[in-house]
Amino acid sequence: MTVAPPAGAATLVTADRMLDVRTGRYVANPAILIGDDGMIVAIGTAGALTAPANATQINMPGKTILPGLIDMHTHLGPADIGGYRFLEYTDSFWPIVATGTARDMLDGGFTTMRVVGSADWMDVGLKQAVEAGYVVGPRIVPAGHALGATGGHCDDTYLPPSLQKSVKEEGIGDSPDELKYQVRRQRKFGAEVIKVCATGGVFSRGDTPGQQQLTEDELRAIADEAHMQGMRVAAHAHGASGINAAIRAGIDTIEHASLLDDESIRLAKARKRPVWFAMDIKNTDYTQAEGAKNGTLPENIRKDREIGQLQRDNFRKAHLAGVPMVFASDAGVMPHAMVPQQFRTMVEYGMTPLQAIQSATVNAAAALGRNDVGQIAQGAYGDLVAVTGDPTADISVLERVEAVIKGGKLVSAAGDRR
Repeated sequence: MTVAPPAGAATLVTADRMLDVRTGRYVANPAILIGDDGMIVAIGTAGALTAPANATQINMPGKTILPGLIDMHTHLGPADIGGYRFLEYTDSFWPIVATGTARDMLDGGFTTMRVVGSADWMDVGLKQAVEAGYVVGPRIVPAGHALGATGGHCDDTYLPPSLQKSVKEEGIGDSPDELKYQVRRQRKFGAEVIKVCATGGVFSRGDTPGQQQLTEDELRAIADEAHMQGMRVAAHAHGASGINAAIRAGIDTIEHASLLDDESIRLAKARKRPVWFAMDIKNTDYTQAEGAKNGTLPENIRKDREIGQLQRDNFRKAHLAGVPMVFASDAGVMPHAMVPQQFRTMVEYGMTPLQAIQSATVNAAAALGRNDVGQIAQGAYGDLVAVTGDPTADISVLERVEAVIKGGKLVSAAGDRR
């Protein structure tokens, strides 16, 4: 790989071949011209596409390029701090660490990450820092604080009343009107997507994953308000009753979907407004192996163990039934650097390599409602990933990303990894 010294605003990227993620076909000797605004201006073949004389050249002989990847379910905290160990760290620790976890995502080929909930609008602040050039990281789609019911998965249930605030935690509501207000409040402070907890969870304290925690009317109020504001909604939903209520309520993506049933599949396929399942089926390998060492509570390790294989089997079932799927790792439950390993698990449980790639490119972009990411096309961001080999034949190739280009700038190369 050779990179000429910066000499102009435009960038010309060439490689041996380019994957068209929609069709699975390869284009030989591609040339991609990216403008000074980071957007793709033209696509052609090397030697035939004319670039400005002073354009920066990024030449990648022997490499395969594909669009920058999208992870639709991430968090910013490190995976190795579990249970009550969060109390060991001061409040300002978390946004500082987030700059490193986000960089791990970028180095793994994920040029866009949807962050589904973070304290103190940390995801919004990180997005602003990345866009202002103070931090190197992916494009961030922030949710601000996740919404949920008092005592539910998205509430803080780790501390006794004497250490709790006298008012509700940020994002918590117990009626349709209270939750509509929380949608407006998250948007006010920079959220671009709304995250809501429809059921209990694996790593919350004192509830069960299958327990529905918000009514269908409450979920519908959230979805209607968010859609009116031009935002989409992601619902944490493990149990079938919560999944089905969220689908009927108009939620856009169903996170985890671990205990789905036949009705979940029927509802998802029948709904006119598309709904996407975002199932994190890799991280249980890490949490079962490392959870106790990290301080994760025994009840959480137990819940994780009980639900992990069920979720994987239901991933296969939903995919074979034709439910639209997006790539969703739950990064932060496992280390962000491990996220590319989920592609192999998705293939193991029924997807072709191309379908797994599509889940992290064109499918994810469609679920976000965007056409500027997830594809190599004129008018899209110049976000590219380079690998050696054929990811449509061997999906593990994506675990060894050679270079990452974001907005026409080389931001990560194999020799630069920490």
